[in-house]
Amino acid sequence: MRLVKHRLFWPAAALVTLLIVNVVANPNFARITVRDGQLYGALIDILRQSAPLMLVALGMTLVIATRGIDLSVGAVMAVSGAVALTIIDSPSSNPNSLGTVLIAIVVAVLVALVLGAWNGFLVSVLGIQPIIATLVLMLAGRGAALLITDGFITTVNSDPLSFIASGYLLILPFAFFVWLAFVIIVGVIERRTALGMLTEAVGINPEASRLAGVRSRGIIWTAYIASGTLAGIAGVIYAANIKAADANAAGYLIELYAILAVVLGGTSLMGGKFSIAGTVIGVLTVQALDSTILFLGVPPAQSPVFFAVVVILVVLVQSPRVHRWGRSVGARFRHSDGEADAPSSPERQKEVAR
Repeated sequence: MRLVKHRLFWPAAALVTLLIVNVVANPNFARITVRDGQLYGALIDILRQSAPLMLVALGMTLVIATRGIDLSVGAVMAVSGAVALTIIDSPSSNPNSLGTVLIAIVVAVLVALVLGAWNGFLVSVLGIQPIIATLVLMLAGRGAALLITDGFITTVNSDPLSFIASGYLLILPFAFFVWLAFVIIVGVIERRTALGMLTEAVGINPEASRLAGVRSRGIIWTAYIASGTLAGIAGVIYAANIKAADANAAGYLIELYAILAVVLGGTSLMGGKFSIAGTVIGVLTVQALDSTILFLGVPPAQSPVFFAVVVILVVLVQSPRVHRWGRSVGARFRHSDGEADAPSSPERQKEVAR
């Protein structure tokens, strides 16, 4: 019973159920093969392909914990990818040079950090509503990415860049180790220091936190900086995966999927309590849904409807109100069965004997 009451039980149960459905529908889903000492399979693909969404969702978790929202993460991804590939593709650069790729990544992430700091400035200093402040960059960011690439899709062939998205470290994809490292870093910072408690305090009541001596403005600003930085890294991984900088496709609708993953993981949109582990489960659930659509052969035109139906079912499974309703219905059935099986009174037994 204590396990069922844990707030991660139902998100984890939903993920496990989804994986079981995939295995039942197609046993090949759980098949993992070894080639050249490296693991391949649908489950490994989920771990690899989760990297961009995982990084964005981590940043979104911190922002939502402060009672905010960041709609610009997709645009930041587009800008970051455009900056990185433009530097790598410049005439004076060698695309296969590790130094060139590292410089491009650092510059791209720094640009994303500045964009995140801009969002934080609008929200924490100027007091603009988060949805409006980040909507500005959401609209302008893709335009900036198009300006950087001169309106074209910049393509490059760079082995060091491709390694980020498709390369392997030991037996698992390198992209998996990237998002795992940032999950550990964010988890340690937020759960092993006072920052996590202060973030929750700001999300519950920013004004009360300020009066209590908490620097709520700095914490909110830091959350948006982290969100922008993580989105920038996600943009580099996405660009490395497709070997191109596509300002229109990079990070398309990823802000919505990130919010969905955060909510599926048990973090409240009202701010305050948040869960890094829940976000990881939520991202893996969303990514597993994409694999479900592929393995079940759902037509592309119908996949959004299928995705929405499954998400609704997952949300209902996690809903506390649905849990209470289920317990009340079960209690009523047990009560009615008890009345039916109860021994009759002495008067009733005498009437039956006559």
